[in-house]
Amino acid sequence: MSDRAEEDKILTEWSRKLVDALQILELDVDQHAVLGLAGKAAHSVLRPAAPLTTFIVGYAAGLAAGGGADSKSAVQHATDTALQLVRDSAQGAPSDGGWTSTGQ
Repeated sequence: MSDRAEEDKILTEWSRKLVDALQILELDVDQHAVLGLAGKAAHSVLRPAAPLTTFIVGYAAGLAAGGGADSKSAVQHATDTALQLVRDSAQGAPSDGGWTSTGQ
């Protein structure tokens, strides 16, 4: 088994365990989409933007789904919004919003 295949297997198992532990059994995680978003945020903004972006997208999707939106549509909308901001950032908008890498 290749390293990539082994990573995919481990991540799939971890996602399944986490979904079960959090009791959100209906959730189908598209780990490639999440990791792709995280990678784009990390490279277009700052590395720490990756987990922050994916957390905020997940939170926004959860709020939308809790308000009655279809969960798959809520995830897609939040992801599309984040990707547009990432694209805007990569095209020359200030990547750090005026903050230095030390947060000052």
